Amino acid sequence: MPAARDLQTPLGRARMLFSLLATPKLRVGLGARLSGAAASATVASEGPSVSGPLSRIDWLDAQGEVDLAAVREVADALTLMRSDRAILEVPPLDGIPVKTEESREVSGRIAQLVFERVGRDRVLSESELNAAIAMFVSDVALVRRDAVDSGVLTRTADGASYRLAEST
Repeated sequence: MPAARDLQTPLGRARMLFSLLATPKLRVGLGARLSGAAASATVASEGPSVSGPLSRIDWLDAQGEVDLAAVREVADALTLMRSDRAILEVPPLDGIPVKTEESREVSGRIAQLVFERVGRDRVLSESELNAAIAMFVSDVALVRRDAVDSGVLTRTADGASYRLAEST
């Protein structure tokens, strides 16, 4: 089995880029750096609020040279994350939020994803549901309980089978 792919680095680069683009001053600084004008007085006059964040970009140097391999890695990771193969590449969540409402929201979304993949009208045994949830997170019992408590899933009185609630 191939080793797990490092998606954190390229996805971190993508998040950083979009954060930079969302801030006008940083967008100007990024444009100047991409054009090779990073050493100019325009960017220097922006001060540390721009130069600090721009200095953390590991795929673009101060002269505007782009590390094409790093940018390709980001593009490949984003393509993978949009594909049906993403679930095979992304490790399960390390944990679920501690706050009850946040936990139920995450658990409900996981339950919805399970039934989107196996069929919204399917009825799953507890062991089938546990196996499907385990693709996303290790604490399957918490997710299963939260999804029932929040009304995303319904279960039989004996807890032997589960289905997606009608309202979801």
